Amino acid sequence: MTPPRLEVKGLKKSFGLKPVLRSIDLVLGRGECIAILGANGAGKTTLLRTLAGLTAPTAGTVRIDGLDITQHAQHIRRLIGFVGHQPYLYDELTAIENLLFFGRMYTVKQVRQRAHELLCKVGLEKRAHERLGSLSRGQVQRLALARALLHSPPLLLLDEPDTGLDDQGNELLETLLREHIEQDGTVLFSTHQSERALKLAHSIITLDRGRIVGGAGGEAPCQGNGGDPRNLSFMY
Repeated sequence: MTPPRLEVKGLKKSFGLKPVLRSIDLVLGRGECIAILGANGAGKTTLLRTLAGLTAPTAGTVRIDGLDITQHAQHIRRLIGFVGHQPYLYDELTAIENLLFFGRMYTVKQVRQRAHELLCKVGLEKRAHERLGSLSRGQVQRLALARALLHSPPLLLLDEPDTGLDDQGNELLETLLREHIEQDGTVLFSTHQSERALKLAHSIITLDRGRIVGGAGGEAPCQGNGGDPRNLSFMY
């Protein structure tokens, strides 16, 4: 049998004596899109960072395509596209230089063509040669989405991916997620917007103080209706 795209069992994460994630169980299949809701401090960001391999779990297991995230960390990084609260981009590089840098980390074939493709897709083709510092917050978020998609990862982990996006940017996000799902990709994303979760996700889970406390079905979502963190996450 083909393993689930993402399988989480008994996941716990504590910082010192403070528990943040408490026995999380979660399974996502191929072509599935799930949204995470919850108040600030509920554990959404910690969950996504742990699943992305940016922070080690205290207990429990995480498997992606059947591979344990701690035992096969290097390979698993290539299966994940991650967007966090930080864009994980280099201020001193231009938009195209950022994508070329990360593309080479992944040994993406025809990396320059792929980078230009994505810049056009996210509406930044005219800003390709501008440094990150000259871009607006929404444009930086678009570039972060392009970086996450650069190596065509099967699993997208997105922490409030609509941050800084205007209406047009949110339409772009919907298109990107829909295309990813149509290609048998999987998405797990957090948001504070319940309406957006219902619109984008096949189902919704709610985190409260590190526990999954509820879930609901979504209507027609993605299918068409320590140190410099960049050193830890360069593969994302």
